[in-house]
Amino acid sequence: MFSYLTLEQRVPQDHSLREIRTLTDGVLQSLDPEFAKLYAATGRASIAPEYVLRALLLQAFYSIRSERQLVEQIDYNLLFRWFVGLGMDDAVWNHAVFSKNRDRLLNSEAAQQFFAAGNQQAKRFMSDDHFTVDGTLIQAWASHKSFRAKDGSDSDGGDGANFHGQKRSNDTHESTTDPDARLYKKSYGKESHLAYLGHTLVENRNGLIAAAMVTQADGYAEREAALLMLQDKRKGRRRRITVGADKAYDTKDFIAATRALNVTAHVTKNEKGRRSNLDRRTTRHPGYAISLSRRWLVEKGFGWLKQTGPIRQVKLRGLHKVDWLFVFSCAAHNLMRLPKLIALGPQASPVEQCA
Repeated sequence: MFSYLTLEQRVPQDHSLREIRTLTDGVLQSLDPEFAKLYAATGRASIAPEYVLRALLLQAFYSIRSERQLVEQIDYNLLFRWFVGLGMDDAVWNHAVFSKNRDRLLNSEAAQQFFAAGNQQAKRFMSDDHFTVDGTLIQAWASHKSFRAKDGSDSDGGDGANFHGQKRSNDTHESTTDPDARLYKKSYGKESHLAYLGHTLVENRNGLIAAAMVTQADGYAEREAALLMLQDKRKGRRRRITVGADKAYDTKDFIAATRALNVTAHVTKNEKGRRSNLDRRTTRHPGYAISLSRRWLVEKGFGWLKQTGPIRQVKLRGLHKVDWLFVFSCAAHNLMRLPKLIALGPQASPVEQCA
């Protein structure tokens, strides 16, 4: 087949990926010095990290379930070839080679650097003072059958399927396939899963993700992760910031820790069988009600990460790799949102809607 049209001409001028690719190119260009450290000057040629990251963005945007399918679609989809940066006649990589190069990135800090560089592009659309924090359950790539006793007392030669009626906890058991995963349930009445917890700090203006991280799943992880992200946001700042959160964050320790960080916690009051740790010093201000009204923004991000992105159940094992994927997916979410905000211009920054 011979064509007189280039890939650039085949992609419509108003296609949403055009603006995303421009933004992505700016992010990747700022990371060139970091990428240069990942590869040796000699040895077998590897896939450029820019290609790998662009391809992983496509995997998140289009809900492609595996690297094998991703590489296959890049081979015959002209739009995907154009976005990644391959020519019409360029050979596409083997899926196993692509996965190995992806794993090389997984062992680096590329996700946090990519996320931070992307947020620099989005800075004019993000609030510096008003945030919302929350956590979500990320189902691990491990089954209940792999959750075995640490002392080997249930190593009876079986497949681990007959665990009904046994008392199992994270203190006495761990997964043989993903030791970092923890048996956890997000709320009462729900079934337990081997899982991680993903945490995001979302700014209250347009719902862009300002910070993200993954921890092991336990009852204290959400508050501890929130304090770590808030502490990072407080660096080099004097002005007080606010953070909205649900009633799980209404604890004495969390409220005291946020005040020590010069952060005002606008959490939903938990008065079920006890007194709330918030008082009129916080709740009497109009900003408190505004913060609570913006809490849905964090759920909107989680919805995209789980329904479109790869976060509902990750196909990677180990805390570091799951954290890499979660942070990178949050960067993809922000890049996906930016073209519409840029098109809206000044209307995308309604200061009166922030707390």
